[in-house]
Amino acid sequence: MERHLSGRTLARLIALDRPEGPYYRALAGAVRTAILDGRLAVRVRMPAERDLATALGVSRTTITAAYDKLRELGYLASRQGAGSWTALPDPATLGPDDPWLASGDDGLLAMHCAAPPATGLLSEAMTLAAQDLPCHTLGIGYDPLGLAALREAVAARYTLRGLATRPDQILLTAGAQSGIHLAMSLLVRPGDPVVVESPTYPHALDAARYHAARIVPVGVAEDGWHPDALAEAMRQSGARVAYLVPDYHNPTGRLMDDATRAAVTGAARRAGTTLLIDESWAELGLDDTPPAAPMAAFDTDNRVITIGSASKLWWGGLRVGWVRTTAERVRRMARLRAAIDIAGAPFQQLVVARLFERIEEARAERRRGLLASREALVAALRARMPGWHFRIPEGGGVLWVRLEGPVATSLAAAAASHGVRLAPGPWFGVEGTLESYLRLPYTQPPQVVGEAVARLAAARAGEPGRARGRAADSLTPAL
Repeated sequence: MERHLSGRTLARLIALDRPEGPYYRALAGAVRTAILDGRLAVRVRMPAERDLATALGVSRTTITAAYDKLRELGYLASRQGAGSWTALPDPATLGPDDPWLASGDDGLLAMHCAAPPATGLLSEAMTLAAQDLPCHTLGIGYDPLGLAALREAVAARYTLRGLATRPDQILLTAGAQSGIHLAMSLLVRPGDPVVVESPTYPHALDAARYHAARIVPVGVAEDGWHPDALAEAMRQSGARVAYLVPDYHNPTGRLMDDATRAAVTGAARRAGTTLLIDESWAELGLDDTPPAAPMAAFDTDNRVITIGSASKLWWGGLRVGWVRTTAERVRRMARLRAAIDIAGAPFQQLVVARLFERIEEARAERRRGLLASREALVAALRARMPGWHFRIPEGGGVLWVRLEGPVATSLAAAAASHGVRLAPGPWFGVEGTLESYLRLPYTQPPQVVGEAVARLAAARAGEPGRARGRAADSLTPAL
């Protein structure tokens, strides 16, 4: 059933009283704020212009101008003869000061976080999921393994990628980080060596430290992974686990080729090491590079555990991830999660199940946005910071930039005073390393990326910054 608002209801909702400036702009701003705050849902039909004009006591011309402004901003969608509905804009059309792009409540541009905004397919998927939900409410609502529909969808996707998978090999989690934590809870004991890449995803380091593991870093070289170095580290340390990101590596953007995957998997088998493979970026190839086979495709003795996530392709706010491993490990990890979160939220899982039905549309949409932002970031850096060096990755969402010296931490502090929050290299390594590097994401719209680089250039040049929000550390992780 279609939802709609009367003029009187909307007038009460926005409570517009003696605004400053033109009334139509204030009205459009109040409606946009109500949408962003969640007080006014998306895909709700707006009142007819005449009805709202009467409720607010203004001319219909004023309402027409407000609706036009909302359409211009992307917060209203209309069809001739059918009316207008609330909407969310395409992120690529937004500027750096739009409140939709705010970094928490500190007001800084979020260049420390490689998290794209929600896919445009999300609203429809949520509507369909809401229709699917009632039949699930007949049960108790707790399923430690996850909903069958989504486990089947994840398994089918792996099978399509060339890795035959059954639904009982899939455990649904609250995002990739939850899967990493559960796998380490199962496999790592205090003092156990855990091999990691250097640089690597910082929250995997957090998980290893939480389990009191001994971290054994292995460098990712300029030309990528060296299988011999990984093999030696696993064999010499006696590592129980090695955490790797072979698909558009975070933060270097590297893609591990099939020959290296086979060599590393073989080395892990000989060393008795379990490989924990993070595929959070695996669906986000941008260029025409042929996709690599999943790491587990080279596994002959069930020593690869694969972590996946809905965050990068669809939206981080869904908090849905998965683990692919043996059915026996799935059951053991499901028992372990009772001490953490018991089970995932059914509604979010139903949303992701619906999104899987249109995964190729989502990949194409995300590819268009990331390509545009990558081009903007590369052009801005080459124009403003020609002494900085980086390789353009074939996919993923970040550049790993080598600076002119070991200044990443001090540059990040200076950039904050210019309204940009950065992820300096030391976040991605063991203590005291990677000070000559900076990770810069291209997951924000091109306009935001360009503005961020302009502010970063001013910080690098030593220009005095202006307060643009609190300088306190952000609670938003370096995703």
